[in-house]
Amino acid sequence: MFRISSRRARRLVASLGAAAFGLSLMLAAPLPLPQAQALPQAQAQTAPDGAAEARVRAAMEQLTGGRTKVDEVRATPIPGLYEVRVGTRLLYVEGQGKYMFLDGDLIDLQSQRNLTQERVEELQTIDFGVLPLDLAIKQVNGKGKRVVAVFEDANCGYCKRLRADLVKLDDLTIYTFPLAFLAADSETKARKALCSADPARAWNELLLNNRVPDNAGTCNTPLKDVQALAHKLGITGTPVVFFSNGRRLTGYAPPEQFGKMLAAHSKG
Repeated sequence: MFRISSRRARRLVASLGAAAFGLSLMLAAPLPLPQAQALPQAQAQTAPDGAAEARVRAAMEQLTGGRTKVDEVRATPIPGLYEVRVGTRLLYVEGQGKYMFLDGDLIDLQSQRNLTQERVEELQTIDFGVLPLDLAIKQVNGKGKRVVAVFEDANCGYCKRLRADLVKLDDLTIYTFPLAFLAADSETKARKALCSADPARAWNELLLNNRVPDNAGTCNTPLKDVQALAHKLGITGTPVVFFSNGRRLTGYAPPEQFGKMLAAHSKG
């Protein structure tokens, strides 16, 4: 289950207050009508139902903790969908005050679940068993009963934060697929870690302490195969985590949220 993070909620509030909030939903303009009909049509579209307006305003107040002032609520050409104006910025909420479009995603306002993201994650679920784990760096914490596969770049800041969280988790096996996306020396760093006597330790030192292994990095590595795998899986950035049931997490999740996802998406 994907929920709006507290950071994203704060960003939403700040952006609304700073008039920097935008929505990627675009409504098709109606065809021009004769002037005699245009005014009634416009009036019909802009006059919201009083009860619906109250629900929409209440939903926005609850979402932002009352920190954002809704200046105007108008009906749209789509029945039941309302335009909400905050300053000069617009967003769209349905008349029951239960759903909103945020950055093009459909948000359940009551549970703060990102329904679009949940559906995307469902569609991106893979068969974990087909991952070529022999290409990955393996690290076992404790008994290692829980399993994740992680795609990381040595120069990725959020990968470093994720790595710091992962090494603290007990009873976890981590399969790391090193990628070279972000900088010219990403491949060099990955090669040197893979060519170390203990690749798992070298990778941890690289991400946690920025210690580049002292070797030539000229051994045979699976980096090209990992790159091809990432392309096949539609991975274009890091970090990406796959849980043992095949569910995907794109980006960094704070420890509490990650722990809940790990519990929910671990087999056995």
